[in-house]
Amino acid sequence: MSPPVQVLAPAPSVRIDIDAEAKLSALRRTKFAATAALVLCVLVFASAKSFEGTYPWLGFVAAFAEAATIGGLADWYAVVALFKRPLGLPIPHTAIIPENQNRIADNLGRFIEVNFLAPEPVREKLAEVDFSALVADWLADAERAAGLSRFVARLVPQTLTAVEQSGLRGFVTSRMLEQIDKVPLAPLAAELLSALTDDRRHQKLFDEFTRVIGRFLNDEEALATMREKIREELPSLFNLFRADAYLLKKIVASAGSLLDEVRADPDHPMRAEFDRFARTFIERLRTSKQYARRAEQLKRDFLARPEMKALAGDMWESLSLFIEQDAKAPNSMIRAHLAAMFVEVGRHLASDAQIRADMNQGFVVALSSFVESQKSGVSKFIADQVRRWDLGQLTRLIEMNIGRDLQYIRFNGMVIGGLAGITLYTAERLFLVN
Repeated sequence: MSPPVQVLAPAPSVRIDIDAEAKLSALRRTKFAATAALVLCVLVFASAKSFEGTYPWLGFVAAFAEAATIGGLADWYAVVALFKRPLGLPIPHTAIIPENQNRIADNLGRFIEVNFLAPEPVREKLAEVDFSALVADWLADAERAAGLSRFVARLVPQTLTAVEQSGLRGFVTSRMLEQIDKVPLAPLAAELLSALTDDRRHQKLFDEFTRVIGRFLNDEEALATMREKIREELPSLFNLFRADAYLLKKIVASAGSLLDEVRADPDHPMRAEFDRFARTFIERLRTSKQYARRAEQLKRDFLARPEMKALAGDMWESLSLFIEQDAKAPNSMIRAHLAAMFVEVGRHLASDAQIRADMNQGFVVALSSFVESQKSGVSKFIADQVRRWDLGQLTRLIEMNIGRDLQYIRFNGMVIGGLAGITLYTAERLFLVN
């Protein structure tokens, strides 16, 4: 089988169909048949006129052939005038397609813009497509989801490098610290502590505090320090009788007993006192300007410390290193989680009709807006392409595809002309001869 025949224009190329040879052969045969029919009409006309005196009925044949010849010639002229100048003569309004290439280009581009890219037809056509179902089916496929996750993972190192080179990391860090600085600390702390006290979770902190004190009272070094302090405060006479040891023992025993009682009794007065302290402190945080000023100053001092920026930088570097190494690993956690997430998104999308409807509507709005904004460019593109087509090849291409149908116009012209001729000749014989 021979390869397809293609004729290409310089730039951009205009391709002739793959069955070009068959079309050209059919066009030649139809042209030959139409021309032969026209010549036959001429010969019939001449013969009928020659013997009309002997055979009067040949006048009808001559009238038919004469009108058919005229009709055939007129339609031959019309068909030829579309593509070239008949007989090479500079007759006005001939070679219509080559002479009007620019106008055809503009009108074709404008026609497509107005009729094919109008907002309503575009939206109606887009609304017929279930974009969300296509996305859902695509994402729900595990293999495709894995491929998409690999693609996203490959972009991660370039993204991190771009962030580093663009200075975005420093900008984001600065903006984050600025936003934190704008948050009032005292009311926020009051709300957090209020949420803690609502469930009495602060009493667990109180219990832990009593345990810490209990451990402190059982620490030998701590007891030795306390005994030394007591010794310094007591008169020398008392120290001779080791009153410091006695006092320390009593203090530790009493304190330990008190702490055990507090931990064992959920309604102990010390717990109620701790509740009142917590409520008072929270209220002051919420309403006191002095507390607010102190909290803001503490926050600013904390954020201004160089360790904060260094901490943010260390966190970014650690995160970047982890992401880069994991993205390159054969069993990447990031890729696995991304693939699972894509599959889950696809399944959820497939089962939620409302999300699909909203998504399809979004696609229609976005794509129709894009087409509306770009359709003038499409019109200009089409017009520019038609202007750049090679005239000779364009003419051959059009003639090859519709020329055979145009040749049948010549047959129709001969038939219609012949019938008109014989009708007129009959009327003449009936009304004028008498």
